[in-house]
Amino acid sequence: MGWLWWIIIGAIAGWLAGKIMRGGGFGLLINILVGIGGAIIGGWIFGMLGLSTGDGIIGSLITALVGAVLLLWVISLFKKKG
Repeated sequence: MGWLWWIIIGAIAGWLAGKIMRGGGFGLLINILVGIGGAIIGGWIFGMLGLSTGDGIIGSLITALVGAVLLLWVISLFKKKG
């Protein structure tokens, strides 16, 4: 999968994770970063559990989304409540 797909899947996963976790996206650049970070985290967690979502675009999106939601959840634990 090329860099363009990483960016597209990252943007979609980050946007979806933002919708799930707080009701909105974070802007294109942050969505991409959250989605790519989520893909790394999701791939690591799924690998540790012995799970696979497949090698296609949908599998990559699911992995990135799960990881991005977990990333945002962990960040929310440390975020100060105002």
